Amino acid sequence: MTALFVDTGKVSVVPPNDRQVWHARRATLSLDEYVEGVLSNDRSRLARAISLVESSNPDHQKLAQELLVRLAPHCGTAHRIGITGVPGVGKSTFIEGFGNMLTEKGHKVGVLAVDPSSSRSGGSILGDKTRMETLANNPNAYIRPSPSSGRLGGVTRTTRETMMVMEAAGFDVILVETVGAGQNETVVADMTDFFLVLMLPGAGDELQGIKKGVLELADMIAVNKCEDDNEQKAEAARQHYANALHIMTPSSPNWRPPVLKISGLRGIGLDELWENIEEHHRVLGESGELADIRRQQRIKWMWSMIEDKLMDAVKTHPEVRSCLPRVRGEVEAGTTTVPVAVLTVLRAFGLDVGLAG
Repeated sequence: MTALFVDTGKVSVVPPNDRQVWHARRATLSLDEYVEGVLSNDRSRLARAISLVESSNPDHQKLAQELLVRLAPHCGTAHRIGITGVPGVGKSTFIEGFGNMLTEKGHKVGVLAVDPSSSRSGGSILGDKTRMETLANNPNAYIRPSPSSGRLGGVTRTTRETMMVMEAAGFDVILVETVGAGQNETVVADMTDFFLVLMLPGAGDELQGIKKGVLELADMIAVNKCEDDNEQKAEAARQHYANALHIMTPSSPNWRPPVLKISGLRGIGLDELWENIEEHHRVLGESGELADIRRQQRIKWMWSMIEDKLMDAVKTHPEVRSCLPRVRGEVEAGTTTVPVAVLTVLRAFGLDVGLAG
């Protein structure tokens, strides 16, 4: 089995056992070289900086955190837009059309395309870079495909860090495309300023697989593929979702989510969509809500990292690794219960907790 990695815009095939070797071979820059490369938007060093941030090597993680501290003063001013929708809704086509329109307006667009990871090899499909061929070749845009690695929420564990690197590189609009709509897609709303939900024409299936909680977090719903014969279906769907949102409590007291018809393929409605995003940014900025949202996001990021680090610490703890095969075998055989197995593992880690804990 092989895994796919992206570096300097090219796809490389690397055996799974050689991933850390690959990272080690690439992490040869000094901290100053990483910082200078990112701030100057050197594409090669930008790609290597993101690879450094994504690496699970402890030495790389330490250097990555030092890099993020140096880049922090240059972050925080970009529009952060999360984009989700059911598979087949046309997220990639929309992002290509939307991204190219934004670059024509003078913006620099960064795209974080989170690809599904193979459950067998751990590699990423990385299809979005080929589906967004025009945008990928746009000098004012940068697409970074990253494997979700089974991460819930349609994002990777380093999506926030990658956004910081891209902002420091001068990208003033960051688009985060998630794996696909589902129960945990709402995670992206906790790291972006604007949460866009794309829907398909035809409202026969009322929520089209989208959970109600996702719609409640939406800052806008856009019915995509409204071109040609789909126009009437798109209008019917627009009215349907507008009515659905009318009875929901909006996530912000200062913003009522609009519902638009768009076509990423033909460019229909994209100007209006961007105008709404800018208006949302202005309204929440003037009310002080945007600054408060960013503060809350940093706290959630802190707890998310604490959970990740604790999980890594548990999995790599020598006493846990020693007892885990036995405990796993007992759970599989049904000779012990899952709660008891959890207690055994946590006590091996050094936590003396009870069943109620």
